Amino acid sequence: MSKPATAKKGPENFLRLHWFDLGIVLASLVGAYVLIARLSGLTLVLWLSLAALFVHQFEEYRYPGYFPGLINSVFFSSKQPDRYPLNTNSAVAVNLGAGWTAYFLAAIVNVHAIWLGIAVTIISVGNIVIHTFVFNIRRRMIYNPGLATSLLLFLPISTYFYYSVIVSGAASVLDWAVGIALGIALFYIGIDKLVDWLKDPNTSNVFPARCLIPAKRNEN
Repeated sequence: MSKPATAKKGPENFLRLHWFDLGIVLASLVGAYVLIARLSGLTLVLWLSLAALFVHQFEEYRYPGYFPGLINSVFFSSKQPDRYPLNTNSAVAVNLGAGWTAYFLAAIVNVHAIWLGIAVTIISVGNIVIHTFVFNIRRRMIYNPGLATSLLLFLPISTYFYYSVIVSGAASVLDWAVGIALGIALFYIGIDKLVDWLKDPNTSNVFPARCLIPAKRNEN
């Protein structure tokens, strides 16, 4: 493995290194909004889902924050876990371009396009499965960055969302079909394929050493 490079800094790279810090601020603003607006029902659940996404990403990328190095090492057996295949550029594309956009739109349209809410909740469920089982089984660990928020936030929010949709009859058969198909597509294209399309072993968009698995941070 190559020695972890120092992450490129500068105004043009600020978003790549701090988008998850911005996300935790947005989570607070969403929390304030749902209280002031006195939201309820599925609308409330979808806004809370957006806030949960922000907090989940903060756990992955800031504290404890070594999700990038973990996914590069565990899923891709990378010898350059600070940059390949996931790098700071593709992380922005995945988490902001796909994640923030989809979850925000789902909260905005709420019951008026419930299929979108179903789709983003599929992504949340996918995160629950990956962080709870895939990482822990493949790595033989009991914790990975993203696990706590998956179990404490995504799991109850997703469970309540699906329960409410089923009990209220808010979704038609077509809504379920479109939502499930879109959710799987977003998970595959918006996460897996974006990382693949933007991978570059020679990229200068590297993660700082703190984003690597602790045992790998001082390796050359």
